[in-house]
Amino acid sequence: MLAQATCTDAPAWADARQLAHRCALPLPASTVTLSEGIGRVLTSAVTAQRSMPHYASSAMDGWAVSGNGPWKITTSAPPLGAGEASVIATGGLVPTGATAVLRKESGYVTLEGHLELTHDARPGETLPGRHIRPAGEEATAGDILIPAGTLLNPAHIALAAVAGHDQVQVQRKPRVAVVLTGSEVVTSGEPGPGQVRDAFGPQLHTVISQLGGEPAGQRRIGDSYDDWMAALSVDPTAAWADVTVTTGGTGKSGTDHFRDAIAALGGTLLLDGVAMRPGHPAVLAELPDGRFIIGLPGNPLAAMMSLMTLGEPLLAALGNRPLASARYVTSGADIDPDPGRTRLMPCSLIHGLAVPASHTGPGMMRGLAWADGYMAVPPEGVVAGATVPVLPLPWT
Repeated sequence: MLAQATCTDAPAWADARQLAHRCALPLPASTVTLSEGIGRVLTSAVTAQRSMPHYASSAMDGWAVSGNGPWKITTSAPPLGAGEASVIATGGLVPTGATAVLRKESGYVTLEGHLELTHDARPGETLPGRHIRPAGEEATAGDILIPAGTLLNPAHIALAAVAGHDQVQVQRKPRVAVVLTGSEVVTSGEPGPGQVRDAFGPQLHTVISQLGGEPAGQRRIGDSYDDWMAALSVDPTAAWADVTVTTGGTGKSGTDHFRDAIAALGGTLLLDGVAMRPGHPAVLAELPDGRFIIGLPGNPLAAMMSLMTLGEPLLAALGNRPLASARYVTSGADIDPDPGRTRLMPCSLIHGLAVPASHTGPGMMRGLAWADGYMAVPPEGVVAGATVPVLPLPWT
């Protein structure tokens, strides 16, 4: 991890994303139950512990037979002798001495208790091995069934269960706590003058999950320095998060205490501002205990663009995933230059064109709500018909 980092000038948006990805090492693997493994990345291959299936089984309902018919039905314990047959169900253990399984559609039992072929039985119905699933047909002991690096789906988990596994080893997801600030923020009803509705509490946990994190609780605090210190300090006896995301308090006024709290806790500012709009005041810090702190601006759209810029790469690194790449899409509009800053603009993708959304001020969420992604418009701007980097949103 980065031990030191100081910034006098805000780094470019692309450089900030790279730094946020480089500053963290992957978290160690963890062992989880099979059901907990769905949606996780396997870190240790799942192998067949023994042959699959581990016994010869019947592929049909019918009779296990020995030799050529007709056969005498027996209920005695195996082995079957030549000319004997016993009832068997699909998946049943083929008894010792059996040479084939005769499916029920191809045989019948006479009044004398003998098994015979029906007149329309298919040729070769009782050839050796017919309708028998041999041991090891699916896999032999030691075969790799699911290689490391696989994103586990329900079918993978079923395969691991069939192979006799109760647990799998997966990449641990980073635990992410959220600290929400703002004495002017209300959580229900219509806000009064000087108040705003909470735009973060109802959705940040879901976004964190979509970015590959594991939500680790949410805390709401006031705006005082003591509130910040209490929120970012950790009880060493309690489970703690790998990353804490805060909202607000990243400006540089006398009422913004993010940096002061980080300094008091002995932390390092890895990124202090990013040359982007919106979201310039975003901050990334690391505390001596290894926790990362992402400080998001208080305006909703600025905060979301900051989370995409710093949070997405950081969580990817901790989860042992590569940095997401932008794809280049033809711009459907002229966008003016903004010297020295990358503009992050929610956009719609219409007939192969990236079209900037409306209602995308730093405090607005309406444009983002209907966007397909966001454009990273370089400082020199872009003309219609040229290509522009577009990144997906976590939910698209």
